[in-house]
Amino acid sequence: MLGSQPRRLPQRLAFVLVPRFSMIAFTGAVEPLRLANRAAGKQLYDWKLYSVDGKPVTASNGIVLHPAGPIDLAADADAVVVCSGIDVQLFDDKRLAGWLRGMDRKGADIGALCTGSHILARAGLLDGYHCTIHWENLAGFAEDFPELEVTPELFEIDRNRFTCSGGTAAIDMMLNVISLQHGYELAAQVADQFMHERIRDRHDQQRMSLPARLGVRHPKLLSIIEIMEKNLEEPLARGELAEHAGLSTRQLERLFRKYLNRSPARYYLELRLNRARLLLLQTNMSVIDVALACGFVSASHFSKCYRDFFGRTPRKERGLPSLPGELDGAEAA
Repeated sequence: MLGSQPRRLPQRLAFVLVPRFSMIAFTGAVEPLRLANRAAGKQLYDWKLYSVDGKPVTASNGIVLHPAGPIDLAADADAVVVCSGIDVQLFDDKRLAGWLRGMDRKGADIGALCTGSHILARAGLLDGYHCTIHWENLAGFAEDFPELEVTPELFEIDRNRFTCSGGTAAIDMMLNVISLQHGYELAAQVADQFMHERIRDRHDQQRMSLPARLGVRHPKLLSIIEIMEKNLEEPLARGELAEHAGLSTRQLERLFRKYLNRSPARYYLELRLNRARLLLLQTNMSVIDVALACGFVSASHFSKCYRDFFGRTPRKERGLPSLPGELDGAEAA
């Protein structure tokens, strides 16, 4: 299993590329393997690239990679790594799903980078396993697959499954694998070559801390925002937020005006609308279900707030025609 002693050397990995895959996650997974071979002075890992049909695949950054062939040629792989990225919810290939299930029956370790967890979940390969996905996709993924054990971890290695949140987390996942399989000293040498100052474990945060994201360090303000982020489906009243921080409602208003140049209500609304946009783009939830999941009591109120903020209706966000009487931003103006 990935993370335990390999069954043979070199360990053979098949990277399956899905259209619009994340290049940084892909290279972040491959490069530690290359440097591990170099530092060890022998071939510990061997890898090849595949696509479902063997044709070239374009990454989300527009770079085209040419695989070794179709997935059928990867039958002898010890581990399969599904590399995905943008718009994964639109990719539903029955041939890939069937092949992945077949590789699982053969005993291969099955894993994914970035949004590839969607593909594994649809294939039924994450049932009973802990898994993770990029923070931007967490809410939508949890809505689509409520039965799964989804975590906000940097990466998850659970028996013969491994999932990674993407970006530079792929480096840390592979460094942890190298450490488990061939010793920490080798993993540290690889990290040093990357100028990667420390090897993060799976419990490290995916996102920047709130102070870093907002450029604010006021403890009471940060605690209120944390509560807001945890209560998007059932928003808390202004008085409840103020009470939690030990403030009056007037002090709460002043705090948000001073540091964020908006009212608490406005900031809370923007959090909910941004979450709604992710759900609209990443799930098949109906507009009313998205509205309810983000604390709106009606589809009409949600649509108006969404249009005022983003300049387009929720339906237009999905590329659907507007309903009768529904105006977009330019028309509404």
